[in-house]
Amino acid sequence: MNKNLKTAIKAALEAGKIILEIYHSDDFEVKLKTDNSPLTKADLASHNKILSHLSSTNIPVLSEEGKSIPYIQRKKWNLLWIVDPIDGTKEFIKRNGEFTVNIALIENQKPILGVIFVPVSGELYFSLREKGSYKVLVNLKDYDVDSLLIHAGKLPLNQDNKTFTIVASRSHMSPETVTYINEMRQKHGEVTLVSKGSSLKLCLVAEGQADCYPRFAPTMEWDTAAGQAICEHAGFKVIDWCTKESMLYNREELLNSWFLVK
Repeated sequence: MNKNLKTAIKAALEAGKIILEIYHSDDFEVKLKTDNSPLTKADLASHNKILSHLSSTNIPVLSEEGKSIPYIQRKKWNLLWIVDPIDGTKEFIKRNGEFTVNIALIENQKPILGVIFVPVSGELYFSLREKGSYKVLVNLKDYDVDSLLIHAGKLPLNQDNKTFTIVASRSHMSPETVTYINEMRQKHGEVTLVSKGSSLKLCLVAEGQADCYPRFAPTMEWDTAAGQAICEHAGFKVIDWCTKESMLYNREELLNSWFLVK
């Protein structure tokens, strides 16, 4: 498969190793950023490890922990990586395991490659626009990227949802999301609600375990780019609530509009 995909997978897995070392220690060094969101030394260690791998591609990187790149510079980038070293830092601090490493490759504002790794469970999701989306379990102590690519299962998996299933944020359930869920209850009757942290919500739709994911609360580009790639390459849509089109990336405003995955 694609060389950039192998590089991104390796970067995510090696970042996962470092994250787990800190996760299983008692020394998170939690700080608050200017927007009052938490930052741990695991975020920074993951960021640095990912950049050390992606630097070999000579493709610029937009990362949550290196986001202060002016738009006048970024807008010239037709090809770029968008990275979230730890998506779900709040879940990391709570030690509930629901956090991910997100890496996406964007071409002309559209995600063409996505990698999401769940360090605690070992679940790896990845996608290429021309190949589709896949999932495989990883043993971080002994893995080979080529072998992972061969043994991965293609998404979506067999859907066995007996009721209409909605996945929603564990930490950011807005009133508008509650309204949408109630509307779906009126339309579909019984509705199953699944709560998850981080980009795992997008992964559940890509797997076929959930029918939709309404996100009517703030997110940033690095929260969604990799998940959008994996969803779209599995045949699902990630719709910008304002434009009613697929979400675009490397915008001047990095704050996403509301969106719906289905």
